[in-house]
Amino acid sequence: MFSSHRHDDLKEMLDSNKDSLKLEAMKRIVAVKKLVYVYLVRYAEEQQDLALLSISTFQRGLKDPNQLIRASALRVLSSIRVTIIVPIMMLAIKEAASDMSPYVRKTAAHAIPKLYSLDPEQKDQLIEVIEKLLADKTTLVAGSVVMAFEEVCPERIDLIHKNYRKLCNLLIDVEEWGQVVIINMLTRYARTQFLNPNINESLLEEGGSGDKTFYGSDEDEDEDEEEKEKKAEVAAMAKRKPYVMDPDHRLLLRNTKPLLQSRNAAVVMAVAQLYFHLAPKAEVGVIAKALVRLLRSHSEVQYVVLQNVATMSIKRRGMFEPYLKSFYIRSTDPTQIKVLKLEVLTNLANETNISTILREFQTYIKSMDKDFVAATIQAIGRCATNISEVRDTCLNGLVQLLSNRDELVVAESVVVIKKLLQMQPEKHSDIIKHMAKLTDNIQVPMARASILWLIGEYCEHVPKIAPDVLRKMAKSFTNEEDIVKLQIINLAAKLYLTNSKQTKLLTQYVLNLAKYDQNYDIRDRARFIRQLIVPTEKSGALSKYAKKLFLALKPAPVLESPFKDRDHFQLGSLSHLLNAKAGGYQELPDWPEAAPDPSVRNVEVFTLLERVTTLTSVPEWTKCSSREKRKEKKVEKPFYTDSEGESGPTESADSESDSATGSESSSGSEESGSGSESEESKEASESEEEEEEEEEEEKKKKKKDLKKPVQESESEQSSEEEERKHQRKSKPRKSESESESDEDEESESESSQSESEDSESEAEVKKKKKPAESKPPPKPVKKESKKEKKEMSLLDLDDFEPAPSPQVTPVNTFLSNSLVTDLEGLSLSDSVLSPATIAPSSTLKSYELLHRITGEGLSVEYCFSRQPFSPDANMVAVQMQFTNNASSDTKNLHIEDVKLQSGMRVKEFPEIELLPAGETATAVMGIDFCDSTQAANFQLCTHTRKFFVSIQPPVGELMRPVFLTENEFKKEQGQLMGMNEITEKLTLDVKCRNEHTIVQRVTTAANLSRVPCGSDKECRFAGRTVTSGSLVLVTVATKEEGAAQLTVNCEKMVIGTMLVKDILQALTQ
Repeated sequence: MFSSHRHDDLKEMLDSNKDSLKLEAMKRIVAVKKLVYVYLVRYAEEQQDLALLSISTFQRGLKDPNQLIRASALRVLSSIRVTIIVPIMMLAIKEAASDMSPYVRKTAAHAIPKLYSLDPEQKDQLIEVIEKLLADKTTLVAGSVVMAFEEVCPERIDLIHKNYRKLCNLLIDVEEWGQVVIINMLTRYARTQFLNPNINESLLEEGGSGDKTFYGSDEDEDEDEEEKEKKAEVAAMAKRKPYVMDPDHRLLLRNTKPLLQSRNAAVVMAVAQLYFHLAPKAEVGVIAKALVRLLRSHSEVQYVVLQNVATMSIKRRGMFEPYLKSFYIRSTDPTQIKVLKLEVLTNLANETNISTILREFQTYIKSMDKDFVAATIQAIGRCATNISEVRDTCLNGLVQLLSNRDELVVAESVVVIKKLLQMQPEKHSDIIKHMAKLTDNIQVPMARASILWLIGEYCEHVPKIAPDVLRKMAKSFTNEEDIVKLQIINLAAKLYLTNSKQTKLLTQYVLNLAKYDQNYDIRDRARFIRQLIVPTEKSGALSKYAKKLFLALKPAPVLESPFKDRDHFQLGSLSHLLNAKAGGYQELPDWPEAAPDPSVRNVEVFTLLERVTTLTSVPEWTKCSSREKRKEKKVEKPFYTDSEGESGPTESADSESDSATGSESSSGSEESGSGSESEESKEASESEEEEEEEEEEEKKKKKKDLKKPVQESESEQSSEEEERKHQRKSKPRKSESESESDEDEESESESSQSESEDSESEAEVKKKKKPAESKPPPKPVKKESKKEKKEMSLLDLDDFEPAPSPQVTPVNTFLSNSLVTDLEGLSLSDSVLSPATIAPSSTLKSYELLHRITGEGLSVEYCFSRQPFSPDANMVAVQMQFTNNASSDTKNLHIEDVKLQSGMRVKEFPEIELLPAGETATAVMGIDFCDSTQAANFQLCTHTRKFFVSIQPPVGELMRPVFLTENEFKKEQGQLMGMNEITEKLTLDVKCRNEHTIVQRVTTAANLSRVPCGSDKECRFAGRTVTSGSLVLVTVATKEEGAAQLTVNCEKMVIGTMLVKDILQALTQ
């Protein structure tokens, strides 16, 4: 009754003259239709006969003139899971794949996986449809058909070959869901078709890098020789087979890079994993900023991103170091986010930033979130194992936590301390004693078990305490947890073997208790140990080796990141998130050893007849695809330039190809998407492009002619430098391609280009101009000085060109020793006397940079002059003395190929144009060591040779003196307590027991100034680190009979630890 009334109502509304009523009626009909479709899809499998009655309706719908109705009919038909209609569905999909509407073709692509899941035997026919749809030029279809390809036949890589370049060019315009699918598919495709761009670097790493590591030992000369031989072999191998990046590989990287700015987190994550798995090491860094941006999203997105960052940061630590503060933990973060951020911070920890990270960890320990506090303590333990310089500091900090009120904090600290103590147990018997006392208070089973294991393992270090601990544990044995009981049995056995007089009866008592325990594991362990340690007639041969079995040296545990081996799963996948292979996961293929044939991706050019009939121009991605064609086409500018192939995975190649393609690449997707461009317009546009390119080439020629007279702009400086390099004929070809790319980008910037390309090329031009600015070109000395005056009028030229003198004369030597000692006791203000004047005189130590035999007659020595470096106050001044011992003149002495750790910088000395035979020259260069003792590696070049050299600073040269009064010193020292204070006891050398000698030796070891002190038994010194300005305070307190105590307070714990070692050595030898 209700339905008939409603039906009449709809009829009246449709017959009405009012448009609004007709519209309402149509909406209701559509809604009813949708409900019928939903009902059909849901119940088709259960009521197959009824479902079959509706098939004819959908077949009619497939012929409807409206594209939306055709698509809707196909969608519902493919969703009906009845095997009888499979042939009908197949026919419908084949027809829809040839439909005029891209929306219907997209729906056909969606229907393919549905049909495949219903009847897998249709695979061959479906592959034919997929192949047809992959050739589609519209962005609407691309994502859907790639998804169908991934579901049905992901192993058929041959289907992708011809469509690879088209997919790369369409990528930017595909919808976000499709972008993710295509990028993931292309990642796997690229891993099978291209060579590993980091192959040479991985070989060099295996061969052993020539630079010593931060904690490398100077021993084993034989090993060093072997390493050198390996390195030479690897270098020879790299020369024989230089890596050249495939242009198609570069195309993929270039076309995905703009998507890092996508608003969709999934797209950004997909591009990030593509770059991580496919890009050269030097280019992977671009993804870091985009991933850090995603950390501002919802907590779910943060969780996924941080999981991937944690994996990346293990292999590519340097990538995320500039964004360290982005991983600091907020109080509002959920626990799982906090733990992941801790993981990333621990992975990023190195000797430069460890003090900052440990200071953060100190704050986190005060948190109310106990799981987070436990994770922080574990992170401190990992930092201590990875960076030996802060191990003692971390251990002391963890021992302080043992007095915390919270039992969970204490328990976690015990577990971590146990692992750290295993590395150097003999040094820390006091800590083992302290932990033995905690057994009365700590009730957490894991912590109690750890303490008992420590006491048992190192019972020889605590022979008096261990038996007493066993006595207490025997009392409470029956009430303990199983894990604790097992360790009590182990402790009893070890003490029985080492101290049987005191512990024989106790051990028997414990074993008897264990014999009747409810847990079978404990009963079995007791029987086994009794037979092993108490020899009887029945006991076998093993009892002879009981001591070796129980008291064998155990290797210290390796505290590793749980994300260490996760990178074998594709980043961003569910399998990576779960660290287990999920259903449907496809393994990331290994790189091929030899590159497959690149010609398979070449697309045949259409004939004129086909062009006219299809009204489609040759897509941009089919032009100049093979290398032979690129060489033949001289007038028309190719899509990939030749220099790109030569230079390989360099930024210059990237920028060059960007600028060369210009408007071509930006309009590529539009051309391929729209299939209605006429032949005439295409030919006209091509001729216009050729004319523009000819004009650009003329402009370049003019620029080259005009380079010499014009000297103001930065770009001319770089081109001038390039000419100088040509004259020398010693610079590799890479520099040429870089300068060419600069010129290309300058000319292209005048023409119209997309905004993203403009910004990229500008950024890359700036990067390339930096070396040109830092090294002025060689000209007569007078001209150079004039130019420098123009550029830096506020600076004194003497800082750049010091007078050549073989002896380095510091300011201090102008004061006599007696005057210095008189001045030291006075409390003077900063304006009266500079800190440099207060420091006692000492001859500066010289180091050999280049031996005259190695340098073929050229010898170079350097010293840290301890003078401010005027161009940059954050740099350490290094004075270099060049001596030409050869019979011929040495020309063009300069620095090239500087290799530095992240954050470090170098200000090169001006080029020495001529050093006559038998003469000496002096130059000053500045190095920002970034408050670390990492070496600065570079090439010292003459007009004929290049020498690899490195400068590694002693920790004492990384600071500058600072003047403090006694009160200021005490105030600052009070703020640098706890983990920032290191104290060592020492016995002074016989010659070093008067105040004057102590001051002289300390200031020789470190560039510090004396602080006035009221006590005659204390010497105080102060300074700041050159780069960060962190305060360094040193106190030497003398006692009777040469005993003394050295205290160093420093914000940077690594510097503090190393400084203590250096000063100790200076005072005791």
